[in-house]
Amino acid sequence: MTQHDTLFAKPLPSISDFCFDQQVVEVFPDMINRSVPGYSSILQTLPQLVSRYVQPNSNLYDLGCSLGAATLAMRKGCEQTSHCRIIGVDNSQPMIERARLHLEGFKSQIPAELHCQDLAETDIENASVVVLNFTLQFIPQEKRNDIIQRIFDGMNNGGALLLAEKVRHSDANMNDVLVDLHHNFKRANGYSELEISQKRAAIENVMKVDTLEDHMQRFQDAGFRHSTVWFQCFNFAAMLAVK
Repeated sequence: MTQHDTLFAKPLPSISDFCFDQQVVEVFPDMINRSVPGYSSILQTLPQLVSRYVQPNSNLYDLGCSLGAATLAMRKGCEQTSHCRIIGVDNSQPMIERARLHLEGFKSQIPAELHCQDLAETDIENASVVVLNFTLQFIPQEKRNDIIQRIFDGMNNGGALLLAEKVRHSDANMNDVLVDLHHNFKRANGYSELEISQKRAAIENVMKVDTLEDHMQRFQDAGFRHSTVWFQCFNFAAMLAVK
């Protein structure tokens, strides 16, 4: 059963960089739903997008799969497609172990395998759909171009990259507006000022966000022919790039 997120509810003598350890695993579903506006809408739409771009006899990748929520959504989009499989990757062993338990709880004809490894070391082959759901933002910025390029190179023609990220507005004034709206969203979901400030301090060194323009340029540079933002709520956006 999912626990309530209280990781930052009490004053901490020192704040370490955020990491996806066992403590986070226990509260992750509650944390992400109360912290990421539109998260449920993104997950609910994934099956539609996957079904549009999945190809028979191909691989689908969930890079940064965490507890497997996107993997399960991708499975729904594959139900009418023959001989495809889903490969989930995460560099957190506690996340992968819990994700395996989640996947075992749902029967499906679509095989899904999970690997604990760095997604930068994951071979992308014969891919029709690749999902990066709030993952790229935790990758060092200097490595992001290479990762998107490797995804493109391992993708079949007509394949799709589905990328969801926290984003930064290129206009500092507008960015402040979006940040304030996001913080109000967290307050409305029960997070205190202490929790918001301590979580921000823990995550600021490990999550560096790009602008939407950065993402679109990266898609273009990699070779994607089409790209768009298909969903946005405050400073969180879901994007689609098609090879």
